[in-house]
Amino acid sequence: QVQLVESGGGLVQPGGSLRLSCAASGSIFSMSDMGWYRQAPGKQRELVARITSGGTTNYADSVKGRFTISRVNAKNTVSLQMNSLKPEDTAVYYCNQATKWRDYWGQGTQVTVSS
Repeated sequence: QVQLVESGGGLVQPGGSLRLSCAASGSIFSMSDMGWYRQAPGKQRELVARITSGGTTNYADSVKGRFTISRVNAKNTVSLQMNSLKPEDTAVYYCNQATKWRDYWGQGTQVTVSS
């Protein structure tokens, strides 16, 4: 059974930085694509960034050049470095693990960008 635990959210001023981390249990982490999604109030959940099992990354246009996703397979962790944060980045951020059987989700961590 896979469990995902996110950490690192919080309140930050516009232009600031945060680093989100996701720790995954289980033995299939290295074979899984990992992603970060976010959901703002009244909006649908959207993909922020994804990293494949082979290390290929892709980003939403709105975060390109500001966010960086990375993974450490030896530690079963995936991280999202967020720089130059904007108020429109405010949302609950969710870690996602995509396996060939099903997707798994963390409980989410709140990111608030406000002065």
